[in-house]
Amino acid sequence: MKISQKIEKSVKEDKVWWSFEYFPPRTAQVCDNSTGSKTCAHCLQGLQNLLDRIERMRALGPEFIDITWNAGGRTSELTSEMVKTCQGLIGLETCMHLTCTNMPKEKVDIALREAKEHGCRNVLALRGDPPAGKEDWEAVEGGFTHGIDLVRHIRKHYGDYFDIAVAGFPQYQLLPPEERDLEMKYLKEKIDAGVNFIFTQMFYDVEIFIEWVKAVRAAGITIPIVPGIAPIQTWNGFMRATSLAKTIIPQSWLDVLEPHKNDDEKVRALGTKLVAELCRRILGEDLGIRGLHFYTMNLEKATKMLLEELNLVPRVEVIKPLPWRQSLTPNRRQETIRPIFWANRTKSYLSRTENWDEYPNGRFGDSRSPAYGELDGYGVWIKQTKEDALKLWGHPTSFSDIKSLFSRFCTSQLSALPWSDQAPSSETAVISSQLARMNEMGFLTINSQPAVNGVRSDDKVHGWGPSNGYIYQKAYLEFFVQPALLDLLLKYIERDSNITYYVINNRGDLKTNTHSDGPNAVTWGVFPGKEIVQPTIVEAISFMAWKACSFCSSSLSERDSPWIHRMKLMS
Repeated sequence: MKISQKIEKSVKEDKVWWSFEYFPPRTAQVCDNSTGSKTCAHCLQGLQNLLDRIERMRALGPEFIDITWNAGGRTSELTSEMVKTCQGLIGLETCMHLTCTNMPKEKVDIALREAKEHGCRNVLALRGDPPAGKEDWEAVEGGFTHGIDLVRHIRKHYGDYFDIAVAGFPQYQLLPPEERDLEMKYLKEKIDAGVNFIFTQMFYDVEIFIEWVKAVRAAGITIPIVPGIAPIQTWNGFMRATSLAKTIIPQSWLDVLEPHKNDDEKVRALGTKLVAELCRRILGEDLGIRGLHFYTMNLEKATKMLLEELNLVPRVEVIKPLPWRQSLTPNRRQETIRPIFWANRTKSYLSRTENWDEYPNGRFGDSRSPAYGELDGYGVWIKQTKEDALKLWGHPTSFSDIKSLFSRFCTSQLSALPWSDQAPSSETAVISSQLARMNEMGFLTINSQPAVNGVRSDDKVHGWGPSNGYIYQKAYLEFFVQPALLDLLLKYIERDSNITYYVINNRGDLKTNTHSDGPNAVTWGVFPGKEIVQPTIVEAISFMAWKACSFCSSSLSERDSPWIHRMKLMS
């Protein structure tokens, strides 16, 4: 069914509706990046977990979902497969993103043909962002240059079979008048080429959105506008996403959230109320908008909390044939036995066994989490512009220059490195002198944390989580190292059974002294009335997944891989 028909039906019934966005998890291609195989069960687990989550979130009542198309089209096969599964097996109306980036006409036609074969009737047509590693956008030979070219192509070859959506950018309202009017003209031209509705970029300033909608209507655009709503998951995630998208945050929001930035549960709870009020304002204004599109980031809890805050999800207990509420996800559909220990902690049990990968503070977790992946516009390339990069790092010409940059970052003399978009955290200051010394010795550190033994959860440096808790951390260090230094280091490390290490090169050759494939918690917290929270873990699969990102950020080619390895240590 076309989304425009669903919207029209909801308007007639005066019913508020909502929809969810998901993106293909990158871990389903980990083996494709490292070993050439696409059939590794571990790597496909991220995709399976996401599909399980989509089916579980179906109970939240979305009118439809949409699946993103990675910048450069590198996850196109996954996008097509997810559309097929969501349409055919899960039974959710699906909208498929489609971009012009790295997409010759032949590849676009394959994607459209497969979408039609899968029963998909909705496409979001985008120009897309530059592919990973490139600053400027370029059309490929035989491809499309603008989103309107893609719209025209779809209409020419598929008539009105597909509903076509395009992106809208409320913050364009803040552009200088001539530039703002030009962008509105471009939007109107796309609409006139055969577009059915508009998805907006995420925003948090409702006044800007309202002003933009009124300007769109004044320009003669009458098709539905679907506001893009991004639930606030964590403080770090919120700041990172808004920084990347250059999204304006009202100062009043920062005043509410920032004092609690080390307590993710509090940030999520307060953020839920702020975003809910934004949604109420949109729905309450005379804008003709009755729907909300949630950017889930492949996570469940914050979206569910927001819908509950808006009273859009019925909180009705349904009697089941078992003494506990039965789950309907594929891997639990036949479940008939659960440990009695969780008889009165059903929510905790489900969280532990299904949602354990939603970690606080945006730190890396288990790669099999469907949330560990890529989203349109967010790649692993350097985030700084060429000018900012030159200002930050200059023109290093020797290994000594590189060592100096890493060392200066550890002592807060540099605000960023390609592997860290933000300045060192406050806890890095505890070991900054040791890190700087290590870099001067040739161990280029990119991630670390000091050992912590039972500090209070309100500690200004190491604290996180609810009050009256205690925090524990294993010492952790991640760095680049040359082979000669690596061989020397391993001789010492292997004498100490308390140290666990993983080492990998760009080819994907992995060496470790642990025989466990399972996750290893390196951070945990103990809080009153709660089970032990283990927010940060490490394990081999996630290390291999992050390998592709770290080496891509350093622009190391295949021929460079023997020169440098990436290693992580835990004690």
